[in-house]
Amino acid sequence: MTKGNINVSVENIFPLIKKFLYSDHEIFLRELISNATDATLKLKHLTSIGEAKVEYGNPKLEVKIDKEQKTLRIIDQGIGMTSEEVEKYINQVAFSGAEEFLEKYKDTAKDSGIIGHFGLGFYSAFMVAEKVEILTKSYKDEPAVRWICDGSPEFTLEETTDKTERGTEIILHIAEDSVEFLEEGKIRELLLKYNKFMPVPIKFGTKTHTLPLPEDAPEDAVAETEEVDNIINNPTPAWTIAPSDLTNEDYMKFYHELYPMQFEEPLFHIHLNVDYPFNLTGVLFFPKLSNNLNIDKDKIQLYQNQVFVTDEVKGIVPDFLMLLRGVIDSPDIPLNVSRSYLQADGAVKKISSYITKKVADKMASLINENREDYEQKWNDIKVVIEYGVVTEEKFAEKADKFTLYPTTDGKYFLWNELVDKIKPTQADKDNKLVILYATNADEQHSYIQSAKDKGYEVLLLDSPITSHVIQKLETTKENISFARVDADHINNLIKKDEPVISKLNETEKESLKKNVEEAIHDSKFTVQLEDLDSSDAPFTITQPEFMRRMKEMQATGGGGMFGMGGFPEMYNLVVNSNSELSNQILKTENTEEKESLIKYALDLAKLSQNLLKGKDLTDFIQRSYKQLEK
Repeated sequence: MTKGNINVSVENIFPLIKKFLYSDHEIFLRELISNATDATLKLKHLTSIGEAKVEYGNPKLEVKIDKEQKTLRIIDQGIGMTSEEVEKYINQVAFSGAEEFLEKYKDTAKDSGIIGHFGLGFYSAFMVAEKVEILTKSYKDEPAVRWICDGSPEFTLEETTDKTERGTEIILHIAEDSVEFLEEGKIRELLLKYNKFMPVPIKFGTKTHTLPLPEDAPEDAVAETEEVDNIINNPTPAWTIAPSDLTNEDYMKFYHELYPMQFEEPLFHIHLNVDYPFNLTGVLFFPKLSNNLNIDKDKIQLYQNQVFVTDEVKGIVPDFLMLLRGVIDSPDIPLNVSRSYLQADGAVKKISSYITKKVADKMASLINENREDYEQKWNDIKVVIEYGVVTEEKFAEKADKFTLYPTTDGKYFLWNELVDKIKPTQADKDNKLVILYATNADEQHSYIQSAKDKGYEVLLLDSPITSHVIQKLETTKENISFARVDADHINNLIKKDEPVISKLNETEKESLKKNVEEAIHDSKFTVQLEDLDSSDAPFTITQPEFMRRMKEMQATGGGGMFGMGGFPEMYNLVVNSNSELSNQILKTENTEEKESLIKYALDLAKLSQNLLKGKDLTDFIQRSYKQLEK
């Protein structure tokens, strides 16, 4: 057996780093700012434990552009490096100074916020620069040094007197194919994207500040101005502050800082904070969603120690919570070297479960603290809750405590409340509880009214995923079924052991059915005779619950069977055999008059279901006017 060391050629690794290490070249600025932040936080820690005998002060980072010299500079006032440390940390590719620092001071530095882990971030500079200089002076009493490399394996390292103050300056000589990174607007955009909440202030140019006028200033006094540092980031975002130290106004301000183009206030927030078995902080906001399922705008942002990583958080955040907004920050979320893609890991699943639990607990506390306020917000949060019920088993198990079922009368029930309310009246002859619902109170008004006339409650379930929710409830709850009020005549939706007397004999019924079928000759309608109360509508159009629900489920993503989404619309035409109109149809001998009666009744039934459109509606209106003129 032979053992040995794999030889990695530096000549080969540099092109790989330059071209393939990062999926997007703009990442270089995030990496260099992260390094500068680490250098500052290391110094902060060393001064706090007395190892660095220097004044920490109020350090900041600075980013400077020089278009004439074609340079971009990242300057920090951090720990700096000696010549020996440059050799160790810069000349050894993939040696992480941050990792070494955390290991050395693991008992005291675990909460220091230091970012780097892989030792490769610095070399991202060569993706946009033809030459890189490092000018650095350590906090130790040693000379400053200058390191220069043009992207080849060769470098120069020498002492210099050009730098007298502690810290490091990275000078990028921008390559011809990357001159966009010399534009102020581009750099500002990147700083705001990746470094908006870095824990050390970042200066990018200056801005004009107007000084307040003295109280006794004359009316025509002109306020003086001064140039001040333009600090582009917020070093202490809301998620880094204890919830007890924040007001609701603070959270709202932070929300608009995250999403400047969102002018509506979120409904409420959830502050995340856990340090075992993983570290995670963050703030999630519930925006006003109503029936909006768009998750491609203003998404949840993932940070690692206040460095923006991505807004593609699928896997960390359960699917149903992708509709929310806010921030999640965790140093324990495993990332690949470029931090751009999440790696599958058991920790991620635990984090996802934790977030799900926190949201469920928040919902339960909100409804317990102020039921009336929660009911008012229900229409704006129901999509998230219902989506969670359908897709997350653990969430669904808790959801009965805070999922509301509104009625067409504006009442709201929790599940147990609903069952207790309707059990005495809405159990069918087999003692199965039938829950009636409507999806549009206006369009289904006549059907709702028929149900109310019998003393039934009708829920208003109008979210885009209602069919999925119902399917889930029917499979998890015992001895219940849902029926939309227009799925059949109300007597058939909740069948009771009540005798029904028919005014027609079987021969008359067959004749009536044949008359109707011949008059309408429309394959969409299946004629169905029912012995109903004589006061009920002569013709009623219903749509079978099963087929309609399958089509709706397929239209909103999955659940449909055998391609039902492509099936033509099918309806039942329920003819009340006990109505006066049925008797009149049978008595009318003139075929044309009989057909006219049937078509007019069908049009009225269509009208009640919003099915009368186009030419059919125009013809109906004209016939109705002619009828008035007789």
